[in-house]
Amino acid sequence: MSRTINRVELLGRVGTDPELRKTQNGTAVVQLRLATDRRSRDRSGENQTDWHTVVCWDKQAEAVAQYVQKGERVYIAGRLNQHTWETDSGERRSRTEVHAHEVIFLGSSNGNGNGSRPTDGDQPF
Repeated sequence: MSRTINRVELLGRVGTDPELRKTQNGTAVVQLRLATDRRSRDRSGENQTDWHTVVCWDKQAEAVAQYVQKGERVYIAGRLNQHTWETDSGERRSRTEVHAHEVIFLGSSNGNGNGSRPTDGDQPF
């Protein structure tokens, strides 16, 4: 079987306000940090937080920058993207990002959120 799948789904809380940037050719891009919780495997039963770097592009990036704030819950569907580079001192570094193709704004848990607005590359956001 030659088919492969690279799909990630996350439901979590935004850790920082998204900041809209433009690439050199003018494409909108937003990067945000998303926190997800999981139960610890030890007997404490406490949750542990995993942090994910999420990248959104074009109109989706503009919508995320406009409507999403720190602390709000979002659903993200996308794919993993691995970056590897070498520092000036010759050290190899890598970072894994989630490149979103779907974002659903779930708002805040206190009822003051912005509601549910799905975005993808085809929507006018």
